[in-house]
Amino acid sequence: MRESFRASAPGKLMLLGEHAVLHGHRCIVCAVNQRLRIVVRPRSDMKISIDSDLGCYQSDLKNLVVEDTLRFVLTAIDQHKALLAHGFAAEIESDLGATVGLGSSAAVTAAMTIALFHLAGLDLEADKIFDRSLSTVRAVQGKGSGADLAASVYGGALLYRHQPKQITPLRTMHPIVVVYSGYKTATTDVIRLVENQREKFPGLFSHIYSAMDSSAARAARAINEDDWPTVGELLTMNQGLMSAIGVSDQRLADLVYRLLRDPGILGAKISGSGLGDCVVGLGAVRNKSRLQLLPIEMSRQGVTID
Repeated sequence: MRESFRASAPGKLMLLGEHAVLHGHRCIVCAVNQRLRIVVRPRSDMKISIDSDLGCYQSDLKNLVVEDTLRFVLTAIDQHKALLAHGFAAEIESDLGATVGLGSSAAVTAAMTIALFHLAGLDLEADKIFDRSLSTVRAVQGKGSGADLAASVYGGALLYRHQPKQITPLRTMHPIVVVYSGYKTATTDVIRLVENQREKFPGLFSHIYSAMDSSAARAARAINEDDWPTVGELLTMNQGLMSAIGVSDQRLADLVYRLLRDPGILGAKISGSGLGDCVVGLGAVRNKSRLQLLPIEMSRQGVTID
């Protein structure tokens, strides 16, 4: 029987195109230094046990029931159980809090998938891990762009589009600051609000999403050229686009403008779906007073086994 091992995957931060990517456009997403880890201990029988902050679970593999609190983990196991010769115990620990939108669902799916591949003796090629993980996410959610998952699997900064599939690693990284707004609106609720507006103004939203797409492509080129001032300008422009689709508010706008007034910041915008959560600034703040800064940096490391 195999020895115990650890699977680990990073969280993510959206830099550009977070709503446009849901409609086939490009975005820029990056992995961050905060990670989720799963310690796996093979068993001699066909039972599994899961221990996590969200809850505990025990079952025979053949009688697996997907419970809501662990739905991403259990769906991944259910999809791969026919490949397993024995059960296992898994302990999940995470730096990714549920409050801040750092992609914990994608990270746990990527980490669980690579752990299952390792248990089954399968090739740990990143493209295969990504495709299998995306099928798990879509089985749970019904849809999803896969941008969070791409960051968790491949690491680094990526130019990403889900249809047609494009995952392009970008060559350089830069210091960032992330400020938590103090509140969060559920992503599904924000998307519903945006989609209602898009149905009212389809032509305008088409132009806005095209502008987000062009911004992501231009920023990718600038990142590869180490031209971070241009990336900063594009981030700030896209704050206006996020406001135009209705996902900014007074608190978020104030945080963005506070960052932009700092001489160490090249650009800033909402990160994620909006109406709360986080604001990202490119650079390093020199005046940190009264800002709820999160200890987050870009990271090159994707999903791993050790």
